[in-house]
Amino acid sequence: MSDPTTPQKGSLYLVPAPLDFGCDETPDLQLTLPLGTLQAAAGLCHWVCENAKSARAYLKRIHEVTPLCCSIQEMQLVELPREVHKKGDHSGNFDARHLLQPALNGHHLGLISEAGMPAIADPGSSVVRAAHDLGITVVPLVGPVSLLLTLAASGLNGQNFAFVGYLPQDPIARGGRIRELETLALRTGQTQLFIETPYRNLAMLQALLQHLQHNTRLAIGSGLTLDRAQLVSDSVKNWKKKACPLNNATPAVFAMGH
Repeated sequence: MSDPTTPQKGSLYLVPAPLDFGCDETPDLQLTLPLGTLQAAAGLCHWVCENAKSARAYLKRIHEVTPLCCSIQEMQLVELPREVHKKGDHSGNFDARHLLQPALNGHHLGLISEAGMPAIADPGSSVVRAAHDLGITVVPLVGPVSLLLTLAASGLNGQNFAFVGYLPQDPIARGGRIRELETLALRTGQTQLFIETPYRNLAMLQALLQHLQHNTRLAIGSGLTLDRAQLVSDSVKNWKKKACPLNNATPAVFAMGH
């Protein structure tokens, strides 16, 4: 029999953010996020976030669509440690249970990253894992995920794919990793997805065109969901003939396969 003095646990909501973070475009949120997602986010006063400043900016935009349940000044926002969102938290080395105390006290709690879905190419998996371990219900809300948008629009294999994060920055190591991933993609049919820091987009494209075989297909999605969205998918041979359409200041997703 449950103890009536023990508060019922709140839920952990995974709140997606628009993909325009760091861009000069801030379109209407309802163009990319369902009203139900925005309403659920507006009802939360407790947050775990990657960056409190950008989280508050996002909450202000939500308030323009649907009123927040309390003022932003009253919100309780706790940032993930810098080491977690710089190095990732999927290894299990970071214990996030203390961040979930509001949910243990009966409050619903939101998890948010800079763009897209938390814990997908972004930090947050340690918080989700800790929620499961503590018996806290996890509720993923609907919103854009750049990896899946790029994959869906690439023409590459969407039945078998892998996200491999960042490739090495060292040119020699990066070239070796590109050839390794290409071999895997050609042998298994598995699409390989990866990302890069925006200001290194062009260097990544040049490395891919240098090391990939002519018939390998390369797709790049940039600025997705924005007015200036770009998604090009073609053979490496044809990529080499193109005037580069890649923006070196906008996050991009790279995909390769056949």
